[in-house]
Amino acid sequence: MPEIQNKLRHICTFLDRHHLDGLILQQRNNFAWITGGGNNFVANNATTGVASIYVTRNQRICLTNTIEAPRFATEELADTGIEVIDAPWYDRSAITQRVREIVGGGRIACDGDDFGIGAAPLPADFAELRWALEPEEIARYQQCGVRTSQAMERTCHEIKPGMSEHEVAGLLAHHVHDQGLIPVVNLIAADDRIARYRHPIPTDNRLRRYIMLVICAEYKGLIANLTRFVCFGPLSPDLKARQQAVADVDAAVNLATRPGRTLGDVFADLVRAYDACGHADQWKLHHQGGSTGYAGREVFATPDSDIVVRENQAFAWNPSITGVKSEDTILVTSSGIQMLTPTSGQWPMIVGRSRSGELARADILVR
Repeated sequence: MPEIQNKLRHICTFLDRHHLDGLILQQRNNFAWITGGGNNFVANNATTGVASIYVTRNQRICLTNTIEAPRFATEELADTGIEVIDAPWYDRSAITQRVREIVGGGRIACDGDDFGIGAAPLPADFAELRWALEPEEIARYQQCGVRTSQAMERTCHEIKPGMSEHEVAGLLAHHVHDQGLIPVVNLIAADDRIARYRHPIPTDNRLRRYIMLVICAEYKGLIANLTRFVCFGPLSPDLKARQQAVADVDAAVNLATRPGRTLGDVFADLVRAYDACGHADQWKLHHQGGSTGYAGREVFATPDSDIVVRENQAFAWNPSITGVKSEDTILVTSSGIQMLTPTSGQWPMIVGRSRSGELARADILVR
C-alpha cells in the first residue's frame, strides 16, 4: 500500500540517522501506525501490546506468542503481507532465541520488551514519524471522528436527570463500542462537579440539571477527542456568556493552527483570546490541548514550545472557562482546518469569533 511504502521510506531515513539496522515496535500506537491500523493489545489500559513488529528497511515481521499468533495471522494482520512468527508463551528462553535468529547481529532499537537481546531504547524522535498523516490515515480518522461524534450525540439525547455519572459513562461507552470504537478516556461531571474539576472521573453523583461529557475514542489506533454539554432547562445569562467566550477562544486557537507556525505562536494567540473575552487567567487552570493522532495528545502545547505545526496533522484544542469547555478534533491542511468530529443537524451551534475569523462551534444542548 502507498501508506506503508511511505512509512517504510520514513523508517529508512530514521534508521540511517540513528545508525540502526531495525526496530522492534511494541507500543500500541507504534504498532497501529506501522501496520496501518492493527491492534496489538488485550488489556485496554496497556501501552505495550502482546505482539511486536520487527521492521527493517525492507521488511515487517510480527513477533508474538502461541496464544496470540492465530488471531494476528487471521484478523489483525490478514492481507498485510506481514509474517507472524511465534514462540511458546511459557518459555522465555525460546522466545529470546527466536528473536535472536530473526534479528541476527543487527543494531536494534526497541520501544518495549527487547526479548532479552539487549536492544537500545527507541530514540524519542520516532514519535514524529506519526505526526503528518497519510491519505489512508486521514480517511480512517474521518471515520473515527464521525463515529465518535455520533456516539456522543446519541448519548446526550438519551441521558436523563437522576442518572449517576457512572450510568452516563456506561451509556457513552456503550455507544462508542456500538460504533466499533474503543473508549480510551471517558470523563463525566454533573452540576457542581463541572466547576470544581477539569478532569472529572465519573462518580455516584446524580445528574440534576447540567452535565459535561468528555470522550477520547480510538479507531485503528487513531484517537478522536471531543467534549459536549447538556442542560435540562434554560441556560442562565452567565452560562450563555461563558459559552460564547469559550467558543471565541476555541475559534481563535483552531484558526491559528496553520502549517509552519510553532505551538508557541499558536499558544500566544490563544492567550490573547482569553484576555480579549475577559477571562485572562483561565488558561492556567487546565492544559489547552495540542496535537493528537495515535495518542490522546501527541504533544501538549505550552507558551514556549518551538515545535512546528505540520500539514495533515491532527489537533485537539480544549480551552475551558470555569463551567464550560470547547473541544473537537481537527485536521490541519494547507487550505485551512477540517473538522474531524463534526456535529449533526440535531446539535445546536454557536459562532465563535476571533481576530482570524469566525468558526461554528458546538453549543450546549438544551433539553
